[in-house]
Amino acid sequence: MIRPIPTDVEVKFEGGNMITETDLHGKIVYVNRLFVQMSGYEKEELIGKPHSMIRHPSMPKCCFQSMWDTVTRGEVWEGYVKNLRKDGAYYWVVVMVRPKHDENGQLCGYIAVRKPPGEMTLNEMKEKYAQMMSQEACNKEEKRDFPEIL
Repeated sequence: MIRPIPTDVEVKFEGGNMITETDLHGKIVYVNRLFVQMSGYEKEELIGKPHSMIRHPSMPKCCFQSMWDTVTRGEVWEGYVKNLRKDGAYYWVVVMVRPKHDENGQLCGYIAVRKPPGEMTLNEMKEKYAQMMSQEACNKEEKRDFPEIL
């Protein structure tokens, strides 16, 4: 799969809830109509692909490490995420990721619900993430691998 080249074009996410579900390995098994619209991909292009295909390269990896650590403990994670569209543009969301269990109570995947971010808090998060990206670039320490759910 060829990832798009990021541009400096922001598409505002104005409202509603974008929903995706993944399996335990971060492969997309469900997307709602609004997620399809915002991502720019067709549903068939998303199903079965790693959720990381929409991750913007300027997102700090430590955010996803935190998310993965949280959801594998069975807890809910919430945070700001910059996603990459098929056309190279980007959009910001506040995402809540929670574990999904089957009828026997076994962990079977993850559900992510996205909503529009508030502008004031988003500006603060952009600054914080820029600092985190700078620290990651300077940090040569290897991090453990983790599935890229978002």
